[in-house]
Amino acid sequence: MREIGADDVADFVKNGHRVAFGGFTPAGSPKVIGPAIAKKAEAEHAVGNAFAIHVFAGASTGDAVDGVLARAKAVISKTPYQASGDMRNAANAGEVKYWDMHISHFAQQVKQRILGEIDLAIIEAADVSPGGEIILTTAVGTAEIFCRYAKNIAIELNEYHPKKIRGLHDIYEMELAPNTKPIPLLTARDRIGTDSIVVDPNKILGVVRTNIPDQARVLTESDADTDKIGENVAKFLIDEMASGRIPRKFLPVQSGVGSIANSVLKAMSLCREIPPYVMYSEVLQDSVIAAIKSGDVLFGSATALAVSNECLDEIYGNYDFFRERIVLRPEAISNHPEIALRLGLISVNTALEADICGNVNSTHAFGTKVVNGIGGAADFARNAQISIFVCKSTAKDGKISAIVPLCSHVDHTEHSVKVLITEQGIADLRGKDPRQRARAIIDNCAHGDYRDMLTEYLRIAKEGHEPFSLRNAFGMHGAFLAEGDMRRVSWIR
Repeated sequence: MREIGADDVADFVKNGHRVAFGGFTPAGSPKVIGPAIAKKAEAEHAVGNAFAIHVFAGASTGDAVDGVLARAKAVISKTPYQASGDMRNAANAGEVKYWDMHISHFAQQVKQRILGEIDLAIIEAADVSPGGEIILTTAVGTAEIFCRYAKNIAIELNEYHPKKIRGLHDIYEMELAPNTKPIPLLTARDRIGTDSIVVDPNKILGVVRTNIPDQARVLTESDADTDKIGENVAKFLIDEMASGRIPRKFLPVQSGVGSIANSVLKAMSLCREIPPYVMYSEVLQDSVIAAIKSGDVLFGSATALAVSNECLDEIYGNYDFFRERIVLRPEAISNHPEIALRLGLISVNTALEADICGNVNSTHAFGTKVVNGIGGAADFARNAQISIFVCKSTAKDGKISAIVPLCSHVDHTEHSVKVLITEQGIADLRGKDPRQRARAIIDNCAHGDYRDMLTEYLRIAKEGHEPFSLRNAFGMHGAFLAEGDMRRVSWIR
């Protein structure tokens, strides 16, 4: 396989190209070709030439893709997800066309060429053979689809990852309708595909050698509120077991990413009433790896190892142990709605805000500014046996309530949200009409500073099936924008 430099790949990329980057989050994301493309963009801009590309990835990437390209103003569009401050700012400023998309839908749109032809796929690998067999690193994402449909491929051969990683991945690709077949995955432990991707070697431009760890993000430390949220989730699950709705051997768990998710998993591990369980999720974080070590989690299935480098080194150092307890799949499988429904998942995802009807906003601050994106939350929440959304009841030192009359943007409707949990308490929304849900959310999830005003809103919105007042629905949002504090709302009667 011909060895080339990152600049050689950048020279190949042309203005307007559609470039697909492997990985999922910083895990498995290319490290050196992105900066080389950004450097080329800056040089072209300096002499007055247009240069920007369409960026595809499994989800978000590391700073060496989304960050550097956004700062170099080298991005025309990005999909399906992002978590970079620079990319976020560019999207909110209208400089980048950001297409937010359900993760489970992305591979299908690539295969249908809805997004156009992929000119180049850039894939990080732990090993690659002369015959075109590729062993991925810490994520699968949509790499198998990119490799199949891209006109050309560049490989970043990252020697930080040992070749013994082979066997961690389970590559299974679904055909498009009407040739789609049932996915033969019956448990989270099942392996149904191959451990590598095989491509036509003539498509590979060359191999760029690297030795760089993943750009793991540092998560915010847990605090008293996130710990209490975790305790409330554990309490709810124990009560569900006592009622018989969760079997004593438990159900597979899906968890989102972040400090609240870590607190939830920690609380579940500390709770002796919850038996060891399996994870069927999008990503595995440090907290999951710790739980696998302790025996609290029996097995972890995901599309990415979104762990710290210290944690990854521990996995590689004890690989025989972890190899039998972890599998990484394509995101089209890890996030497939039918599997989530069939396995009976317990899903736990984070809300940005929730309204008293039970709708959840997980993407846009005050309805207009994108934060990250919907990611895979809806893939799981809509189809889980129990869909739980969690958040702190307030933000900005209490000036913002996460519980509002009406979400400023809706990603998950009241029909997909079964349970809402904050540090204040638990609102089980199942079997309740809209006004019963509103009362449960206000009484159990809203902060004490906001309960009376939300109750007053509920009294004003007294007509109709849904508790809705057109004149007041965004009154709390408006109070913050005008006066910097939602508590200064003045209802219109």
